[in-house]
Amino acid sequence: STTLSMANTRIQFSLKQNIQISRHTLEVFRRFEEQMRVGDAGPNISFCQEGNLFMVDDADRPSAEAALKLQKDLGCDVSWMDPDAIKARYPLYEAAAEYAGGTFGPTDGHFDAYAVLMAYKAKAIAQGAVFIADEVTALKIAGGRIEGVELASCSSIKAGVVANCAGAWASQVAATAGIRLPIDPVKRQVFVLDTQVKPEGPLPLTVLRSGLYFRTETGGLILVGKSKPEDTIGFDFTWDRDRFMEELWLELAEFAPAFDTLKLVRGWAGLYAVNQMDGNALLGEWPECKGFFLVNGFSGHGLQQAPAVSRYIAELILQKPHALDLSIFDPVRVIDNKPLSEGGLV
Repeated sequence: STTLSMANTRIQFSLKQNIQISRHTLEVFRRFEEQMRVGDAGPNISFCQEGNLFMVDDADRPSAEAALKLQKDLGCDVSWMDPDAIKARYPLYEAAAEYAGGTFGPTDGHFDAYAVLMAYKAKAIAQGAVFIADEVTALKIAGGRIEGVELASCSSIKAGVVANCAGAWASQVAATAGIRLPIDPVKRQVFVLDTQVKPEGPLPLTVLRSGLYFRTETGGLILVGKSKPEDTIGFDFTWDRDRFMEELWLELAEFAPAFDTLKLVRGWAGLYAVNQMDGNALLGEWPECKGFFLVNGFSGHGLQQAPAVSRYIAELILQKPHALDLSIFDPVRVIDNKPLSEGGLV
């Protein structure tokens, strides 16, 4: 899932803790290439802060402005752009006049997901971590406490602490111990376009109110996708060319008519681990099983939230003070049926 991500990071959330998580990620990425060096080798994560632009219509403007105020109060570099300002900065966005405006975060951006993943792995190995290529087939629990895991290789590992970081497979792993999580694997698709008309410069990740999103990519290409409520639930990695041709192309061209003429170069499908309860992460020890920690349900935000949430889980396990209190995401809310509420941006 990591390497199939569009690898976006943004501070434009409307829940305080999600904003704080993203601010930490920005700080981590600014120092990442130096801090993740192993010997003389260092990663190149190509962190491009080209911004995120969320288009806002009249109906959603109050919630968007409330989120914007919270972001500013937390010290974030974000601003409101009226339609004329959007059109002046991005001349191809001719339909911007049909919106009330947009919120723009210039520090938002994207990065090389594969490079980040490999850098973390290399650094972990250098510090003594051991990676085992296998599959967890069952959690071993006795007396309300985790005891380890059973593996597909017919072996097992004893452990007093197990962290479920299985992404879209999180529910399957938890279910082996009779734990039911409200997390489903949901297919998301990305389409790569070569447009006849090229933007004058990089475009931010631009998100329309319909859910359509796009940004520029290396080589003058455009990446585009759209999340829909009826997207396939399950482990499906098929790529549907017709989805772009019959729906997304028209919508993209309505917003930026210059993109009417293009070539669909390629595409791919990946999986979100969608928390159907409230779209936010489940972080912390499962209340009914000591030593079993959940790091799940990010609903598409996992890669950008990884630096902060992994630190938080480590602090929980080691019983250290929290650099950032993320207890609001405690999985006890699943048992209590108390979903988090996040107005505005999701």
